[in-house]
Amino acid sequence: MAQAEETRARLLAVHPGLAVVIVPVTASGDKVLDRPLAEIGGKALWTKELDAWLLGGEIDIAVHSAKDVETERPDWLTIAAVLPREDVRDVLVGAASLAALPPGARIGTSAPRRAAQALHLRPDCSVVMFRGNVQTRLAKLDAGEAEVTLLAAAGLNRLGQTGVGAPLDPQHWLPAPGQGAIAIECRTADAATRALLAGIDHLPSRHAVMAERALLAALGGNCHSPIAVLTQAAGTDLTMRAAIFSPDGRERVDAEHRFAPGDHAGPAALAADLLAQASAAIRAHFSGPEGG
Repeated sequence: MAQAEETRARLLAVHPGLAVVIVPVTASGDKVLDRPLAEIGGKALWTKELDAWLLGGEIDIAVHSAKDVETERPDWLTIAAVLPREDVRDVLVGAASLAALPPGARIGTSAPRRAAQALHLRPDCSVVMFRGNVQTRLAKLDAGEAEVTLLAAAGLNRLGQTGVGAPLDPQHWLPAPGQGAIAIECRTADAATRALLAGIDHLPSRHAVMAERALLAALGGNCHSPIAVLTQAAGTDLTMRAAIFSPDGRERVDAEHRFAPGDHAGPAALAADLLAQASAAIRAHFSGPEGG
């Protein structure tokens, strides 16, 4: 809802007098919280209700966290705008750092990327499943279900909960593809809505997010695949550093590429580089050209 409110505010700033009505939709991903996302339908659980409403004409646009939108989308849908990207960092809640955790500490997360990255750094720790919104996860932490949890800085910022936990340096703890960005979809054939959304499309954020989605597509990753990536501007180019892991965090492969915005051959080359270095234990979780 915070993302929808931001979208409406940006639309009204560019198109004064435009009538924008927010239609709340409870996604399946918010209804089933006792199992990992990958076991109950993956990222489609965040989009399928909104897709149906778009298809039926009940809504004109759908507002998503970019990291929750499946890599492959129907042709009749298009990402017509990406809003200015928020903080891409993860925040560690419950301790000053992973290094400060006691031996055998429990880390609450349901994200394969966070779990693998944490276990790579702290193989003595264990991961317990945390799903739900920010309040639900913080309540689980307060109840003693884990010593720490990990949350997106962007979500905390949008909810006004700054100062919660310790942000992790993205140079050392790589974010999720699309993290911190709001992606707005509409019907591809709806030229009028696409024109309205063009006014709030933030090109640098779009270039970074679409490059990260191209990386995901080339890797053939899914909800089980631990993928982490940081994309930054380098003059007129983008630099993308990515890592893929075995789910238990024991194995990690890193690579970096530089390419022009909009050049999806760059992310594809990075994906090929990562998969070429990866062991069978990692490639089993990817279906790219070099994967399983």
